[in-house]
Amino acid sequence: MADVTIEDIRAARSRIDDESVVTRTPIEISRSLSSMCDGTVRLKMEHLQRTGSFKTRGAYNKMQRVVEEGGPTHAVAASAGNHAQGVALAATKSGLDSTIVMPNDAPQAKVDATSEYGAEVILHGRNFQAAMDHAQEMADEDSVFVHAYDDEDIVAGQGTLGLEIYEQVPEVDTVIVPIGGGGLIGGISTALKAVAPDIRVVGVQAEDAATVPQSLDKGIPVDHENPDTIADGIATGGISELTLSLIEENVDKVVTVGDDEIAEAILVLLQRAKQLVEGAGAASVAGMLSDDLNVTDETVVPLLCGGNIDMSMLETVLQHAMADMYQLLQLKIHIDDRPGKMAEISEIMAEQDANIRTVRHERAVEDLGVGEAYLIFRVVASGESHAEQIISAIQDAGYDVAREN
Repeated sequence: MADVTIEDIRAARSRIDDESVVTRTPIEISRSLSSMCDGTVRLKMEHLQRTGSFKTRGAYNKMQRVVEEGGPTHAVAASAGNHAQGVALAATKSGLDSTIVMPNDAPQAKVDATSEYGAEVILHGRNFQAAMDHAQEMADEDSVFVHAYDDEDIVAGQGTLGLEIYEQVPEVDTVIVPIGGGGLIGGISTALKAVAPDIRVVGVQAEDAATVPQSLDKGIPVDHENPDTIADGIATGGISELTLSLIEENVDKVVTVGDDEIAEAILVLLQRAKQLVEGAGAASVAGMLSDDLNVTDETVVPLLCGGNIDMSMLETVLQHAMADMYQLLQLKIHIDDRPGKMAEISEIMAEQDANIRTVRHERAVEDLGVGEAYLIFRVVASGESHAEQIISAIQDAGYDVAREN
């Protein structure tokens, strides 16, 4: 049996009842997403927490327990970003000092925010596991190590989200939760199954960071040594015995999604719901829209669990997603390398209301003859139909054109 109960979650809820640290985040209907999945979609806006993530719930519950029990006055943790901010704020609000170890490639926005919440930040290692190992080595008898998910107090704090969702949407059929280390879905599923056992709880992992499907198959936690995903908030590379037991007991289904699907979900949320979330926060929507999950005629609540996206990552994700949706085209056009060709093709594109972002010549290419070149245009279009219209107009003018990814 798992070691976190509904009583623990209710106690955590009383303990973290402080609006300056943890807020009751809203739920909003998305008509666009509802139409896309033939259900009623209500987005849980947990990315609107003060730290931009649910992590403050578990961290504050943990810090308050430490204070209640007269424990250490120094907290040590490891995180790729959101747990770091949660622990930093929770420790500061509880009167504790904190040191957070983050991977060397942690998004700068998350590093800066963690420092601003009062923590000392140490950058160490190439991934979350390396940062975790270093943080555990630093912890001693005068400090408390705050694990991102392998901690009953952390899981109970995250579970308060389950109670909140049920109170806001008692008619909910399916709740979709991103999975990194499993603390969030472990807590939420425990709460929901206690108050309404018929609610379906679905977990979503990024394909190149997935550990839960294999762990469920083998019955023990399985690690992923090199998780690689744009959803850095769920790239933990492993789960724990605690969280695996909770998932086995309370989670109905786990699906995986690729980075392309996550990128598209970020863009859909930005365009249709006017919500900016990070990869981990969009994973639930990616799962909802995937072929592996059917929510037809259901009331479904995808959890937007984090909004701390790095601006360089946002640019990369948007460009990738726009390319997939035919809104950003790279066109390779074969020309005779004579004056006026670029102007001629640009005029064709202008007539099709295409917006040219960049253009360059390529002449030193093996398959080109003397006096030939390629023009590589990056063009903004409105979608697939418009893209086909642009390409057809260039072809009709006598040019060979290919769309490149």
